[in-house]
Amino acid sequence: MIGFRYSAQRPPDPRRINDAVVQRFDHVYEVDPALMRDHVRQHDFPAWDTRRIVDSRWEHLAWMHDHWADSVISGEELMEDEPTGE
Repeated sequence: MIGFRYSAQRPPDPRRINDAVVQRFDHVYEVDPALMRDHVRQHDFPAWDTRRIVDSRWEHLAWMHDHWADSVISGEELMEDEPTGE
């Protein structure tokens, strides 16, 4: 069994970024939980679990590319192909 005291691992209070986004940790943006309460049950999420997920996201992305992508393009390349809408 894994145990922890949530009171010792409570994430920092969120900083508002805009009407829909908050930030608790640097470079980690979240949809404001208040906007989701009516649609998705909200759970207490310890700070260590957020850090674990953030620390492993590049490794996960690399794994997905290795196993599923024929090629990988950057966001800049993708935006170059977007119509300007004019």
